[in-house]
Amino acid sequence: AGQAAIAIDNALLFHDLQRSNSELTLAYDSTIEGWSRVLELRDRETQGHTQRVTDMTLRLAQLLGLPDDDLIHIRRGALLHDIGKMSVPDDILHKPAPLSIDEWVIMRQHPIYAVEMLGHIPFLQRALVIPQFHHEKWDGSGYPNGLKGIQIPLPARIFAVPDVYDALTSDRPYRKAWSHIQAIDYIRTQSGTHF
Repeated sequence: AGQAAIAIDNALLFHDLQRSNSELTLAYDSTIEGWSRVLELRDRETQGHTQRVTDMTLRLAQLLGLPDDDLIHIRRGALLHDIGKMSVPDDILHKPAPLSIDEWVIMRQHPIYAVEMLGHIPFLQRALVIPQFHHEKWDGSGYPNGLKGIQIPLPARIFAVPDVYDALTSDRPYRKAWSHIQAIDYIRTQSGTHF
């Protein structure tokens, strides 16, 4: 009877621990979603972009057979992909024309800013590969590190395709949205270069 009581007590403790862990994970994920909404409120031109690219990235990762544990971190990374833009000045972020060379230098710092902002959070380490490396290109011409080929973490390579697709098929102050066909054709032409 005594051992049965201990076993029941242990089972209840384990159940409570699992419930607390689930609640904590839900709180973290809600915070991440809140951060992504704040960024979209700040960058009015990209409203809906984060959720669209997150959904497309998860579907693509599933099609590629990535395990569920990876999908959790990919989702978080996709939601946070542009969080570093919180450190980009408004006059650059909201400029209704193409950026100058000097403005691009600042804009290209947003992956570094993301790591500076969130790199100390152990919970987000696996997710940060998307904010940190989503602008790297297969041929090494990307930023911020000029990584090439498989040096670029797979989640960032997967994410780059929906990110570019959504950017091309959305209206921007300096150009109209491309059609689905135009965007797909462009992505195909960038195979081996960008992707």
